[in-house]
Amino acid sequence: TNEKTTANEGQQVTINCEFKTLQRTPYLYWYIQRSNSLPEYMLMRYKLGSSNSSEYEDRFDARLDSNSVPLTIKNLRVSDSAVYYCALQPT
Repeated sequence: TNEKTTANEGQQVTINCEFKTLQRTPYLYWYIQRSNSLPEYMLMRYKLGSSNSSEYEDRFDARLDSNSVPLTIKNLRVSDSAVYYCALQPT
């Protein structure tokens, strides 16, 4: 769903992502797309682990639940203004 989130610099924000799957071990990905740029990989979560792109290690986190993987961004910066996508890896 398209959801607009607004917050101030220095604040924390959480962007929701809900999914449905029959996979036992779903892999969920978050991507960021800044103006006039291609989507860029940020992080991946699955039941047994996680990984973050080095650029997104400090202030970005996501917690995988049974049907959601909300993205939390801490200490917001103006440069965080972008479109964020979550994706479920196809089987």
